[in-house]
Amino acid sequence: MLDMKTFVLENGVQAVEKIEQLEVEGFKKDNIYLFAHDSNRSKHLTENTNTESVGITDQGIFTAVKNVFSSRGDELRAKFEGVGLSKEEAEKYEEELDYGKVVLVAKYNDK
Repeated sequence: MLDMKTFVLENGVQAVEKIEQLEVEGFKKDNIYLFAHDSNRSKHLTENTNTESVGITDQGIFTAVKNVFSSRGDELRAKFEGVGLSKEEAEKYEEELDYGKVVLVAKYNDK
């Protein structure tokens, strides 16, 4: 069994369906993260699906403060890395967000 799964989805409806499937597989919503390029869309998806947002504990205080002054792309890549993706994966998935996709990252536990 993998510790983490990542999915590229078209929209919020697909995200809800995938979250329901992941819960059946044993993932908890506290360990499911949704990403969208637009920060308002990302917040809206996270709130409406009752999933977790990437916080200081995930990315570290230095990165969190740095993100305040970074571009949205830089911030998203840092958040992807904060939940456990490699730098290469973060770049790949941030590019998917540029195309309007939603990226879902699910972890079995918090490390």
